[in-house]
Amino acid sequence: MISLLKNAMETGERLELIYMNWCGEISQRTIKVLAVHEHSFTAYCDLRRKIRTFKFENVLGIARLRKIKKGA
Repeated sequence: MISLLKNAMETGERLELIYMNWCGEISQRTIKVLAVHEHSFTAYCDLRRKIRTFKFENVLGIARLRKIKKGA
């Protein structure tokens, strides 16, 4: 996960994140990674439209943002 985050930070690539907050609520977000720390990372969250800090231990899933091609 850390290598994916660092690579996305360097390239500016957006990621899809499934995250559980401190209340146990689960959300799916699109993020742009700004910094990677020892136990967390900082990213711009499209859902909240703010810079947020996410704890590694609360990440349920993370992947590159899927691009859907229009037309066939």
